Parts: sequence; C-alpha cells; structure tokens
Amino acid sequence: MDIVIAGDGEVGSHLAKLLADENHNITVVDPHTKMLEMIGAHTDVLTIVGDSTSIEVLREAKVNKADLLIAVLHDEKINLMTCIFGKKLGAKKTIARITNTEFLKLEHESLFKSLGIDQMVCPERIAANEIVDLLKQTAATEIFGFSEGKLQLFLIRLEKFAWVVNKTLNQVAQEFPLLNFRAVSIHRNGKTIIPKGETYFRENDLAYVITKPEGIDMLLQLGGKQPFKIKNIMIIGGGRIGKKTAHRLQHDMHIKFMEKDAVRAEQLTSDLDNVLIINGDARDINHLEDEGIRDMDALIALTNSSETNILTCLHARKLGVKRTIALVENIEYIDLAQNIGIDTIINKKLITASYINRHTMAANVTNVKCLSGINADAIELIAMKNSYVTKKPIKKLKIPEGAIIGGIVRGDESYIAVGDLQIKENDKVVVFSMPFALHKVNQLFIN
Repeated sequence: MDIVIAGDGEVGSHLAKLLADENHNITVVDPHTKMLEMIGAHTDVLTIVGDSTSIEVLREAKVNKADLLIAVLHDEKINLMTCIFGKKLGAKKTIARITNTEFLKLEHESLFKSLGIDQMVCPERIAANEIVDLLKQTAATEIFGFSEGKLQLFLIRLEKFAWVVNKTLNQVAQEFPLLNFRAVSIHRNGKTIIPKGETYFRENDLAYVITKPEGIDMLLQLGGKQPFKIKNIMIIGGGRIGKKTAHRLQHDMHIKFMEKDAVRAEQLTSDLDNVLIINGDARDINHLEDEGIRDMDALIALTNSSETNILTCLHARKLGVKRTIALVENIEYIDLAQNIGIDTIINKKLITASYINRHTMAANVTNVKCLSGINADAIELIAMKNSYVTKKPIKKLKIPEGAIIGGIVRGDESYIAVGDLQIKENDKVVVFSMPFALHKVNQLFIN
C-alpha cells in the first residue's frame, strides 16, 4: 500500500516506523528537518520537508497515487485541511487526527465525508474510555474488547501466589479442560513469548489472555487477582484526557483533580460539575499528602511529563494507593514503568496506531489493539469466503511464527480457539501477532 503520513512529531514518526515494518511504501511530510532526519536514519521511508497543507508539497509526495493519507499533526485544523486537499488531489482514503469530539457525532459524518475526510481519530477520547474501563475492572492491567465484549483481551501480572505460576499451559489445561480463556502471549524480562503447551508461567510474567465474558472470574482466580472497588480517585494534569476522564466519572466517583496551571484550573471548575479542582503541583509530595493521596483508591497521572507521571504513580503506590495509571508518551519508558510497579500505561502514539493500522490491511479488519510495553498487536479479522483459514481445523493450519489465534466470534456466540475448531466464512477471528508476522497473517484471511 502507498501511504502518505503528514506529521509534526513522534506520532507521525512512530506510525512511519510501524507501517514501514509491515512492507508498505511510506512517504512522510513534516515541517521539521531534524525529525525527518531521525526518521530517515532508522526507517526506509521517503521524507519531504514542508507544510502538508501546501498543494505543491502534497503533489511532491505523490498524494494522487496514495492509497491512504494520514494526517496526525498536533493542530487538528491542519489535519483536516491536509485531508481535504489530499482527497481532492486523488488520495483514495484519508484519516485525520482531531481533538474536538464534537466532530465525531454521527450527524456530522456525512458533512466530513463530503469534504473528503473519510475517518477521524481522537486519541484523547479513546484514552479516556480505556481509563474508565480499567477503573471498572480493577484486577487487570490492560483490557480491550472485541465484538462488543464477546471476546476480551486481558493483561494480568502474575504474582508469586498465583495458581498458574510454575505450571505449564498443558498442566493448566489438564486440570481445567473446559477453560473459557487462552493465553496468547507472555512478556518476561523485556521479551515477548508466544506460548506453547510446554511453556511455563513465572512470577511477575505479564500474561495476555483472550477470554469469553464467562471466563473472567476463573481467569482472575487462577492468576491470583482479586478485584476491588474504586470510589475515590485523584487525577493529575488538566489536559484533554484528564478532562474527558473526569467528565465520564464525575457522577459515579469522588474525584480530586490537581492542575498546576491556575488559568486551566479555573477553567476546569467551569467545565466539571461534581469534581474538586485543586491548583497545585503533583511534584510537591507534601502537597499531595495534604490533599489526601493516602485516601485514594486510584491515581491517574496525565501531565505532559512522562517522568512526572511515573514518579507520582510510584509515590502513590508507596502510600498505599491500589491502582495507578500513567500517561507515558516516551515509548522507551513503557517497559521500565511496568516493571517498577505502575499498573497501567496510556500512550497516545499506540492508541493512534491501533486505530489507523486496521485501515492498512487487505483483509477485513474490524479492530486492532497495539499493545503497551510490547511490540505486538491483537487484531480482529473477518474470514473471507475461500480464505485459507476456513479450509482446515485450527490445529492443521500453518499459522506464521510469531502469531497465534486466540478466539472466534460467530454471530452472537464466541469460542476460544482450540485445535478441532474450524473457522467459517464471516467469522470474526482474534489473532495475536508480532509485527514481522502481520503481513503473513493478513494473507490467511483473504481469498
């Protein structure tokens, strides 16, 4: 696929690397020479310095031949204009990153399509939704639903007292032959393992598991996890994610919202009805304690500084806060943050990539989740008529190295992938895949 990416920072560069690794032809337009030099040094892409709203720059990028134009600059107005111009110049499909959720209302969809904007992604809204879901299911580190929750991806950290620790997948299956979940990946000591029957679970493993709704309780029991109620939360950082999260939760939980900028704190008091707004700096430990951090069930750190968010969460854990969630924009910090005890990492680059990646595959992809902390994806694909995966039972399929089938949704029913199960046309299939295997996975589902 020929893809043009318009960006002005790390989201664009991350997408360029991700998509180039999947064998697409990538052209990156960015106004910053140094950013493009960095991208070009590490990725095989064509780079163009310039303004993506310039018709001449778009023509130089050959947007008329683009299968997909992605605009992910910080300024949503530039993204919208880039997509409008790009579509008129011949781009087959356009995606714009936005911040104003008003644009996503169903009644505005036809307006934006008529302008030439096919899809819009708001990472801040998706991040807020993920935070809300995590506060409802407190035993998991990460959650993602497929087919309206008929299958769910859970990430849980295995404590030393978990029943599955020091047991193989085969041993677990022998003891519990009718389990409604399946482990699809284990992250251990910075490495990702696609588990086989003889693979052992170890203490502190991060286990990614596909589960049916009725399998959640047993999954948490075997993983040594105990859900708990969250009522009191503190949000640090008054940006868009924090504001959207507070807005969603303000009538269900007691929220304290700390923002160091006085003007923004004043604005938050007007925007949020049932939230205590505190003008203060989370880096001041005494101030945090004065505001009752010890009484919180959860702390959500969403400032513009990854370091501040990580350190604030670590201090909160030390003071007994049960659940910590940190916005970490530096991808290199994610593995470190998870290993030192922060429960959940939110990253806008990965959120944006999850949304966009589904539009770059030939197979009919209904959902993609780019996973935090590991370089892998969980994908939901629809099996096309006469595609390879429909021709044999799962145990006889040649699944690419680095990929594993987790589960299947067929109509209103969901199934965990076991050897004798055979995929049928129009089944929705959840696959866990490393980046190097994605292209081969894609081929399995097309005719």
